[in-house]
Amino acid sequence: MTLEEKAGQLTILADTIRPCNPDINPEVNHRQADEMVDQIRRSRVGSIFNGVGVKEGREAQRIAIEETRLGIPLIFGSDVIHGMWTVFPIPLGEAASFEPSIAEQTARATALETTASGIHWTFAPMVDVARDQRWGRVAEGSGEDVFLGKAFAVARVKGFQGSDLRSEDALLSTPKHFAAYGGVSGGMEYNFVEISESTLRDVHLPAFKACLDAGALTLMSAFNDIAGVPASGNKWLMTDILRGEWHFKGFVVSDYTADEELVNHGFAADGRDAARLAFTAGVDMSMQSGLYVDHLPDLVASGQVSLEAVDEGVRRILSVKKAIGLFENPYKCLDLKREESLEKIKSGHDELARESARRSIVLLKNEKLLPLKKSGQKILLVGPFASDVDNLHGCWTVYGDKKRAVPVDVGICMKSKDVEVLQGCNFEASTDRGIDEAVEAAKRADVVVLAIGEPEDFSGESQSRTQIVVPEAQQKLAEALAAAGTPIVVLLRTGRALAISGAVLRAEAILVTWFLGTQTGPAIADVLFGDYNPSGKLPVSFPADSGQQPLFYNAPRTGRPQGNGDRTFKATWREVHSKALFPFGFGLSYTSFSFATPLLSTSTMGWDETLKASVQVSNTGERDGEEVVQLYIHDCVASRVRPVRELKGFRKVLLRAGETQKISFELRRLDLSFHGADGNFQAEPGEFHLWISSSSALSSGSI
Repeated sequence: MTLEEKAGQLTILADTIRPCNPDINPEVNHRQADEMVDQIRRSRVGSIFNGVGVKEGREAQRIAIEETRLGIPLIFGSDVIHGMWTVFPIPLGEAASFEPSIAEQTARATALETTASGIHWTFAPMVDVARDQRWGRVAEGSGEDVFLGKAFAVARVKGFQGSDLRSEDALLSTPKHFAAYGGVSGGMEYNFVEISESTLRDVHLPAFKACLDAGALTLMSAFNDIAGVPASGNKWLMTDILRGEWHFKGFVVSDYTADEELVNHGFAADGRDAARLAFTAGVDMSMQSGLYVDHLPDLVASGQVSLEAVDEGVRRILSVKKAIGLFENPYKCLDLKREESLEKIKSGHDELARESARRSIVLLKNEKLLPLKKSGQKILLVGPFASDVDNLHGCWTVYGDKKRAVPVDVGICMKSKDVEVLQGCNFEASTDRGIDEAVEAAKRADVVVLAIGEPEDFSGESQSRTQIVVPEAQQKLAEALAAAGTPIVVLLRTGRALAISGAVLRAEAILVTWFLGTQTGPAIADVLFGDYNPSGKLPVSFPADSGQQPLFYNAPRTGRPQGNGDRTFKATWREVHSKALFPFGFGLSYTSFSFATPLLSTSTMGWDETLKASVQVSNTGERDGEEVVQLYIHDCVASRVRPVRELKGFRKVLLRAGETQKISFELRRLDLSFHGADGNFQAEPGEFHLWISSSSALSSGSI
């Protein structure tokens, strides 16, 4: 291979041959497509992304293998985060199910649709731990907890990739963003990250290592710096840890122009310098900037980048192409007959979309108002999301089929014929007329279902917020409706934890409905009318006030912890307690559960022994229901201050009315380990406390 051909393999560019968002001017599209064809013929690109369509994909691949000197096939990548054509709940919402098996199923379904559409590779899952709800990309991950995040990350990798990467329906995964992107200061997108090495290793890296152990072959570098060194130019992170400690054999792709942005960081002098720093740090593939193909040949010629390093980067990329079967079958995922069968494939995923959506819904409050009656009860469905069809999917849905998306009003009207539907207000604007009309309708109704929250462009990339609250116009509508006196059910649509207050918080019932995707309406209706008993739990802590951020249940202990009494000279605020309004792991059901005191197999756990912790959980209500049984620990004395609680196990169980089950967990030394003051990952002998309960804040069932 020539140096130019090698640099091409290290480059990925936007797919302008079959763009997912074509320009409105056909002449522009034609010109851009011709330019990409020229890049392929000249071997200046080895991968392209965010294009769709088999016919055009086959032609691009034909050019690569028949009209270039080496005939190396292209790999087609794309941002397919939580569904291709069928859209499933945003990852944060899906994490509320506390069922990684659901995530594996939806990722597998996504892989079937994506690979049939001419795509080999997805830039997912996002596995960043997000402890600050002001950050918009909270929506793309699994929340604030390391243990839960690891479980969902692994499930998604397995679901995307399937059992055989060479299979036609295997979708190569890309855990991102490596690393610590979720730790951006102030929750502000792209901001700096200032954390200790132990926090990096104990909080932000474990999900990545778990994904690699599960078979992931590519990683995406992050935009942020860590302690002053940008991740995309961080040799310690990309080479010493990833290659040296973890023995990673795959390749790292930069996030969109992240290599070029080393210049904006002030870390590189210009594009040439940025290419040198990113590549020598361990970023194998440059996305969109073109810096590698423009500068690597000269950098090698000048001796600033070694030819051996370039060869190793190319080998990594070619090895992944070989691992997914592209050399044997360059037209993999480019089967016209499979593409023709897409409608059948998509329709087969509707039930899974509905099931995953309703399992993601979290019941925060219920003063005996839910479930609703299917007859004999006049319902007012009101709010900007009542019949909205443009905010069902949530952020990062590049392809989602909006024609198949079912809004809230359609779902509810499938269950009840006595429903009046009004908008009441817009997302961020209200009128007296709209609110007055809604209030009069509320007085005629037996119950108000208030569909409010964040529009989908409030969360996702570049959507950080300082005030994580319900928009003012919608809050105004809620206050007016509350004054009418009719009981209210709030359907809270959001891509993050919100600080809810006033009439929204005082509502008789509150359901967190996230962004649920294609089957939003039917899933919400299933829960509202009791055809499905809600079982979701919060994967993020809902604060009492925006100013509490960052707020997470597993914070380290302080020297002056807040108790139940006087707050003076304690770790708290003047205005609110230093606790969540609704904590991590919290979620109600239409039935009730009780937990007995846990039983341990031994009170003293040996160094290489396994501790078994068991608890009797009873359904004390009149309905069948599912409970998420959660195991937490606390290391009482250690060489580093430990979190007040840490999730170490969870299990969702179905209990019939009146039924009791014994639920057991096992703990090993590895589960108690952390990076100590000396930097070593190890457990330390001492006293541990253990809880088995229904949320991170409940101590029923503790020893």
